[in-house]
Amino acid sequence: MIKTYETELAGRKLTIETGRIAELANGSVMVRYGDTVVMVNVTAAKEPKEGVDFFPLSVDYEEKLYAVGKIPGSFTSRAIDRPLRPLFPKDFRNDVCVVATVLSVEPDNSPEVCAMIGASAALTISDIPFGGPTAAVNVGYVDNQIVINPTLAQRENSRLNLTVAG
Repeated sequence: MIKTYETELAGRKLTIETGRIAELANGSVMVRYGDTVVMVNVTAAKEPKEGVDFFPLSVDYEEKLYAVGKIPGSFTSRAIDRPLRPLFPKDFRNDVCVVATVLSVEPDNSPEVCAMIGASAALTISDIPFGGPTAAVNVGYVDNQIVINPTLAQRENSRLNLTVAG
């Protein structure tokens, strides 16, 4: 069954949809923020991984920027991992994979923020034990004002580029 949830974030519509794609994943959502669209899927192994004393969480943030000659780093994957990791049970040893795939980008709306929100939403609706949800925003400082999720023009004049998640 397709479910859609809408809210406003920094004066722009944010939509989370589930039930349309990747129905075999433990959890899957499409996050739309303006014309930015990110698909986030989460899966978990049915059994714990043998012989490990850590939580095997893998986060993959995929932007296909190589087509324009850019090779992306792994900062966004780490930014997704950090607020999520402490919210799993301390003794949970099942492999968990979070894959966020950027499908389209509108420069005013951050695909990284969509991926962070989508990872939390996909985990929350899944059967994977997770003590979330979490949220994320970008914070800028423009004309002596704090700005949440600044637009491209605001980011160009911002004295701050901060991502906050929790």
